[in-house]
Amino acid sequence: MDGTVALFWLVTSLFDMNQTDCATGCLMRHAAAERISIQTASLQFQREEIGREFYLGYDFDHAYGPFQPTVAASMTNRNDVWIGAGFKWTSEDLIEGPIFLEASFIPGLHFRDDGPNIGGEVQFRSAVGAGYAFEQGATLTVSWDHRSNGDTRAINPGLETLSIRYAFPLN
Repeated sequence: MDGTVALFWLVTSLFDMNQTDCATGCLMRHAAAERISIQTASLQFQREEIGREFYLGYDFDHAYGPFQPTVAASMTNRNDVWIGAGFKWTSEDLIEGPIFLEASFIPGLHFRDDGPNIGGEVQFRSAVGAGYAFEQGATLTVSWDHRSNGDTRAINPGLETLSIRYAFPLN
């Protein structure tokens, strides 16, 4: 698979940075909502559902322009494990109201057990989603993500998830 989702993350976050952050410093550090997220997903390989994935994430309490640092780990029902660290973009000013868009790019390591061979340990995970923000700061998001090794290996079939995520604030 090509890098369409990663490109979407890059274009939307840079556009947002230009529109909302550059007047005061494009990548200036500022406060952001610190959250823990839990996610369950349908795991898909070559357009077939092959199992489930459970995901646990942490969004840091700050961002650099539109880029909020995030770390995550996941495990499939096939005992494959993925851990990563990267950045998330959330449309805080794009749409008024509780609905938001989100995209992320999280490079990480994939440890295969009984899952398919997706081409090595280094995997780049990019996601797009839409969500609802509750008044107390919690969010509910539906997202789709793709992970692959970015053609750094000869084998690169990729892996996708369709997920639902609940995130709750820590402050």
